[in-house]
Amino acid sequence: MPRTVLRARRWVATAVLGSLLVGCGSGASGGDDSAGKADKSDTSRTSVDVRPIETATTITDAKGVTVSLTKPPEKVVCLVALCDDILVELGMTPAATNSVLPAHPRFLGKEKAARIPVVPGGFLSPEVEAILSYKPDLVIGLEDTHGKLAPALKGATTFWPVQPGSWQDSVGYLRNLASLTGRTEEGEKAERTFRTRLAEVEKDSSDKTALIIFGSDENFGVATPETDVAAGLFPKFSHYPWKSRGVDGTYSMEEILARDVDVLFVETLSFGTPDGKLSDKLAKNPLWSRIPAVKNGKVIEVDSEVWAKGRGTRSLGLVLDEATAALR
Repeated sequence: MPRTVLRARRWVATAVLGSLLVGCGSGASGGDDSAGKADKSDTSRTSVDVRPIETATTITDAKGVTVSLTKPPEKVVCLVALCDDILVELGMTPAATNSVLPAHPRFLGKEKAARIPVVPGGFLSPEVEAILSYKPDLVIGLEDTHGKLAPALKGATTFWPVQPGSWQDSVGYLRNLASLTGRTEEGEKAERTFRTRLAEVEKDSSDKTALIIFGSDENFGVATPETDVAAGLFPKFSHYPWKSRGVDGTYSMEEILARDVDVLFVETLSFGTPDGKLSDKLAKNPLWSRIPAVKNGKVIEVDSEVWAKGRGTRSLGLVLDEATAALR
């Protein structure tokens, strides 16, 4: 599998493609699931309490990154889908984006999203001149992919590198941007909606075994709760028998078969022209038909823009809805 594909999937979930915020005065809710502090595979009950978010011109996120602005940002350029997710939650529209997430019907829809300028260069190589042409007050990108752009943007705009590793991180970033934009009520509402939904699914957890796999061909990766934001939700409402190996590597169909997976969620990732579903390609493997999920018609192809790339509270709410419906 080309290195570009391998590298591209890391930004999606900081996971392997096998062979293939706490703001100043606006921190995330405390308790056993405070933003950025809880074990990513923690199965403790989620608190539905939401602390008030305070407006601020300077925040320091859960990763220790400080962002200072002279006024609330109005024009925000999104280089990572988490940014689009948060802006929509806050009732805002990106000044420009390289994501198709806003076109999803549960976000802005195709008609409104079509009016948002697309940043040339795609996710991996967004063009600096184009970014600056939108005259942004703030640019949000993924640290391990877009951090290299910081020197070129310095002095012209403010760059905020984010790196979500858990749903708690995502909530923290939501709170931080709500603080900076002054959209505190919207931020609190979005956090409360997500926490309430997560608490609901915890009360009705399934004893079925679930797994998320991703890729573009027969060589695939497995999302782990320790490294993938969406997968990090699964131990709260299902049996998710997979742990991070801590290193890049190849996954085999034998390993999937050995887990007796009842429901298999498949993220087909395309980096260019789509050429078919990952599940159809994996079906060529003779072991595929022996997996319980395949036998019982429980292989669910999901929208990778939401499941793998969104990682914000609205995307994760969709993941909860779709996952729990399939696990019933």
